[in-house]
Amino acid sequence: MKALTFPGGVHPPYYKAISMSEPLRGAPLPLIAVIPLSQHIGAPNEPLVKKGDHVEEGQVLGKSGSFVSSPVHSPVYGKVLEIKKAFHPVMGPTLSVFIERNKNKEPRGYVEQDVEEFSPRELIEKIRNAGVVGMGGAAFPTHVKLSVPEGKKIETLIINGAECEPYLTCDHAVMTRRTQEILKGIEIVIRILQPKNTYIAIEDNKKSAIFAFQRMIKESTYKALLGIQVVLLKTKYPQGGEKQLIKAISGREVPPGKLPLDIGFLVQNVGTLYAIYEAVYFNKPLIERVVTISGDCLNRPGNYFVKIGATVRDIVEQYGVELYREPKKIIVGGPMMGFAQPHMDVPILKNTSGILFLSEQRARYFEERQCIKCARCVDVCPVNLVPTDIMKNVRKGYWDRLEKLHVTDCIECGACMYSCPARIPLVQYIKDAKSVIEGRK
Repeated sequence: MKALTFPGGVHPPYYKAISMSEPLRGAPLPLIAVIPLSQHIGAPNEPLVKKGDHVEEGQVLGKSGSFVSSPVHSPVYGKVLEIKKAFHPVMGPTLSVFIERNKNKEPRGYVEQDVEEFSPRELIEKIRNAGVVGMGGAAFPTHVKLSVPEGKKIETLIINGAECEPYLTCDHAVMTRRTQEILKGIEIVIRILQPKNTYIAIEDNKKSAIFAFQRMIKESTYKALLGIQVVLLKTKYPQGGEKQLIKAISGREVPPGKLPLDIGFLVQNVGTLYAIYEAVYFNKPLIERVVTISGDCLNRPGNYFVKIGATVRDIVEQYGVELYREPKKIIVGGPMMGFAQPHMDVPILKNTSGILFLSEQRARYFEERQCIKCARCVDVCPVNLVPTDIMKNVRKGYWDRLEKLHVTDCIECGACMYSCPARIPLVQYIKDAKSVIEGRK
């Protein structure tokens, strides 16, 4: 099987062996859960509970009337302590619901139901009510993505099992330990979209996941799954980007300013498909997810089922994750696209794929130097941008020129920064450019 890939990209040290071989572990319930009301792209939620309310596991805590939004639910039985702003790992201070867990209540049991009679519209509504969002990073509401506009047709469904970020192995853990459940999630999406082609795309450093899917598909009794193709991807960053997957598998490019939908493609992350399975088969909202806990500062790395709303401090103090040295940097997400945190009192969100504890050696700081015009950033850019041109125009304040440079097509993967010998923070310049362009609309 030939490994497929895309132009550009980089090969950072992957450090996946640290957590990949560890078992998928359960995690203690948080004593106090902190649930930000905004954990998605789209309209923010309004609280549906108030201080002093007793809530059940799975109860809706916040919701919006907007279609492009996603409700949040209580991960535990407990009491609402307060509703106030708390530190969000990406957005900063954000309105959140604080829930004190009822220690006398056992976690709720979810009963499997027959799903054969549900229509595509009913399946989408179940996914919406469960608060399922893209769990590979963007947190775009999944029900919106599956609601294909009239006049559009999804010809090709791609299941994203690339997981190209260093350190992160949560998707690998789900693919190898919950293979059948992911396939049932895929079958649900196929029923909704009726694509002509379906591919499960996995990098070639995850052979066990490839074999697991090949075996399960071969043994499957679901007719919709028999035509699925498992494709091998070359291990390269950012292979997991939607446009990079489409290019690698089909050879086609998503035009600048367009979406995969515009050329008949839809990409879904494997973690999202597991959440879809639980939402449809068990009426279970998205209240927990698998998170990679890794780095070079801890004794018990691995992948854990963590409740949404547990904090990084909970992970350190309750999960047996002993820090044997002081981390220089704590990152939510991966080292390329994640966010460094100022403290450990930040909650796990629906799209939190990892928590990294990195020493000074792994999280070195470099002084920015002058560009030497080597064009490495151009060579590695997966969307064919010229990052240095963007940087120069931002520095000079030539804002009118930036849209012509297609700055909004940047996926902020950090490949340009990683490859830059001058250590120029190119992604930050691009983010600044995007902010200005958005503010002028």
